[in-house]
Amino acid sequence: MDKKKNHLMSPDLMPIPHSEKKISTLGFTFMWVGMAVVLAAFAIGGAGVQEISLGWVVLGTLLGTILIGLAITVTADIGIEHGISFPVYMRAPFGTVGTHFPSVVRGVAASMWFGINTFFGSTAINGILNILFGFDNWFVCYLLFALFQLFNTALGIKAVEKFADLAAPIIILIGVWMYFTLAGSAAEQGRDIWAWVESPVTGGAAFTAFIIVVVGNMGYWATLAADISSISRFIKAPKHERNWIKRNKGALVGSLVALPLTQTFIVVLGAVSYIAVSNFDPVVALQESASGLVLGILLLMIVLAQWSTNVSANIVPAATIFSNVGGPKLPFWAGVFIAGLVGTLIQPWSVFNLLIPVLLIAAAILSVIVGIIFADYYLLRKRRMNVYDLYNQEGQFRYDRGVNWAGIISWVIGSVFAYIFSTYSFFVGFGIGALCYYLLAKHWYFKKHPQAEIDDPSDDEYLGITVGRDWVIGEKYAEEKLGRKTGTEGTKQKLDA
Repeated sequence: MDKKKNHLMSPDLMPIPHSEKKISTLGFTFMWVGMAVVLAAFAIGGAGVQEISLGWVVLGTLLGTILIGLAITVTADIGIEHGISFPVYMRAPFGTVGTHFPSVVRGVAASMWFGINTFFGSTAINGILNILFGFDNWFVCYLLFALFQLFNTALGIKAVEKFADLAAPIIILIGVWMYFTLAGSAAEQGRDIWAWVESPVTGGAAFTAFIIVVVGNMGYWATLAADISSISRFIKAPKHERNWIKRNKGALVGSLVALPLTQTFIVVLGAVSYIAVSNFDPVVALQESASGLVLGILLLMIVLAQWSTNVSANIVPAATIFSNVGGPKLPFWAGVFIAGLVGTLIQPWSVFNLLIPVLLIAAAILSVIVGIIFADYYLLRKRRMNVYDLYNQEGQFRYDRGVNWAGIISWVIGSVFAYIFSTYSFFVGFGIGALCYYLLAKHWYFKKHPQAEIDDPSDDEYLGITVGRDWVIGEKYAEEKLGRKTGTEGTKQKLDA
């Protein structure tokens, strides 16, 4: 099998075998703490307390993050079970060519978050350098910080986990200090952080404000709900484990415990910052409430937070996607720098001023993809995948010239409805996307393009780690899949057709 002739077989997109799954449950939990400590989440808290009390903001954040954490855990099974990444799996519901449409959207979204987080990290670096040396040029800091993160990512996923292990506890400890400092500042002004609201609303307006907090938090992590498999394929899991909860324990603890608790803590910090200094930008809040060495240490927290988040939540998924779109000639490291370039060109320093509307739009577009994934993987294929054909240019996922129109049509319909009902965008998009795809695929498209794992739902043939299988693409395909044929000849007959 000549992989160079097959654009679906980029080396960075091969299934991850059990022996290369290095992220433990504790390691993934620390990764989540690092990923969730991000400045943009401050805006959700700051915007929330302008209309409803902090207690309702906390409740909305917990509800939103638990719901999105559940969605993330559900889709994470794709990577844990089969060892495949998001852009590879998306060849099933969208086709070998159609996968590029949702993948690029997700890649651009991840790049945008990389840019936003890098921008705030750069303002913190600029503050530190200003304290130490009187230097004042945030854009130079932005360029240097961006390049540093991009080179770090090229070290690989294990390097990400090791960094998150170090950064997460430091970030939380400093965050606690920041909370009490800002709460004290608010108390000196006679403002009770749990009762103060800038412009309180009641009735339907209060409910809408609450739902915006819920969906805003969901929209923030909708990108990861779609492509968590790009990370979860590295999570350790037991072979031959039939129990879904036990098999996905690593993803469950991180997504349903670490994410809600950490995100809520950061949202509260944003709210308290706004109550104390009328600005939810923590860099501004810290500069007004601290000075000298203390301020320098707190600003360092900002830098660590953006670094740990960007690497695992934004750069790695975006780079994987761009590498898939570019094919074997575009290695992972090149995808990393494309993500950095895209994230800078969108001018994240301007996007942040429109963050809440951006979150609702992101939830609208990406929630439909999550709904389609759920319907395709769980309702139709029932977790079974013909993984070999995901890398076969002429296999079952070629559909109509590489496009699964059931997926494309469902994505368009779901996105339109989710955008119209933007306040409830994630719920509308997920529901309509899943329903449309299920009906179109089951009763139309898969009758036209039969799917092996649906027609013959064999565990031994189409499950991965549950039956102890490592999916091997290449020469060993003949030994495992084509024992009836002769060695590499069988492989070529199947994959080089």
